[in-house]
Amino acid sequence: MERNLFTRLDEYRWQIEPEGAMRVPAIIFADASLIDDMDHKVHEQLRNVACLPGIVAAAYAMPDAHWGYGFPIGGVAAFDADAGGVVSAGGVGFDISCGVRTLLTGLTLADIQPIKEKLANALGRDIPAGLGSRGGIHLRHKAMDEMLADGARWAVEAGFGDPADLERIEEHGCMAGADPDAVSERAKQRQRDEMGTLGSGNHYLEVQRIGQIFDQGKADTFGLHEDALVISIHCGSRGLGHQIGTEFLREMAMRAKDFGITLPDRELACAPIRSDLGQAYLGAMRAGINCALANRQILTHLTRQVFAELLPAADLRLLYDVSHNTCKVEQHTVDGTPRELHIHRKGATRAFGPGHGEIPAALRAAGQPVIIGGSMGTGSYILAGTTESEQLAFSSACHGAGRAMSRHAATKRWHGRDVVSELASRGILIRSPSLRGVAEEAPGAYKDVSAVVDAADRAGLAKKVARLEPVICVKG
Repeated sequence: MERNLFTRLDEYRWQIEPEGAMRVPAIIFADASLIDDMDHKVHEQLRNVACLPGIVAAAYAMPDAHWGYGFPIGGVAAFDADAGGVVSAGGVGFDISCGVRTLLTGLTLADIQPIKEKLANALGRDIPAGLGSRGGIHLRHKAMDEMLADGARWAVEAGFGDPADLERIEEHGCMAGADPDAVSERAKQRQRDEMGTLGSGNHYLEVQRIGQIFDQGKADTFGLHEDALVISIHCGSRGLGHQIGTEFLREMAMRAKDFGITLPDRELACAPIRSDLGQAYLGAMRAGINCALANRQILTHLTRQVFAELLPAADLRLLYDVSHNTCKVEQHTVDGTPRELHIHRKGATRAFGPGHGEIPAALRAAGQPVIIGGSMGTGSYILAGTTESEQLAFSSACHGAGRAMSRHAATKRWHGRDVVSELASRGILIRSPSLRGVAEEAPGAYKDVSAVVDAADRAGLAKKVARLEPVICVKG
């Protein structure tokens, strides 16, 4: 993008001044290099978000921002129901509650080296992955509704994990206000056999080595130590979430005029929070959040089974589970006044600072863990939320590296088999049912995750704690 499109507020904040139908300014967090490389579509989409009714303070984009559906991926916006604020399905995304959880293992790379290949094969065999992947669980009507209402709590009660896991999950594993009746039968049908599956795209299960610690105090609080192994699981609500998004976007677009809403872009279809449609979407979306939390909980159970068989000394405890495609009701202070706001984060991670009551007690002094996924050939990061981020962007941070090119372009440039071989030569084992999927997710198709994380850190959105290096990756 051209820098003259912005007012530069400081080294890491670029403001689009309000004009035309914009109700508030728009702000992108990035350094100059990231701005230069960012797709102009981010500028256009963020300006459009700033036009929506009831938006508060500003529309924001994180350092990993790139073009998305309606909202840019990496977009954050807050809406006040008392001021006619809206909820937008495009501001949440199709993969509702896509997110990442990280498990500690108590192991080092040396512990798995003798059976590394065997471990990779077992994970590739037992973790269902790929387009349309199905798991070993079939949910009938009653069990489906119970899962949608109770999320990871349902999964734990069904024998998938330990009650202690729930303390380390957003919302303690269950999003309140979920309404299974607001979820269509078509959405439920798509999910009946997809629980405990990664799906496709950029979803993964990755065994990672902690290669560098940046803040020893916070790392100690999180249980992170250099050379230790962790496991990160990245996935969401699968077909159910996509169906919810598809159906409600269509209805929101059709009814926009009924609500007196002029859409700057049809993809920003929305409804007043206090309307029947807005409430129905929130109920369905929250059920989608619970689906994703239950899905990651089941995948954790399957992972623990593999490790128990091959590495019985491993102790797979959950560090944290955080989503990055949600709309949540949170209290934030705006101009000195506490306000209840609906915070849309699309490809953005909640990043509460130290002392916040929503953070598990054992982690609270360090701030909320913020898990940033990179590409399968580069690395990932764990950060900690900051108090400063509350005023910067409603306690939000980036969520990953962000794509630098489309999947179609990636398959023209790379071949999956070559990517697998090149990574294997570097000691990174890839297991995937789709070589095309591997090519789409080639490391070069993504931005430099270190540059993205450095920008988030220096902007004050979240502070670096540890860098994670890929060892084994099961790709969807």
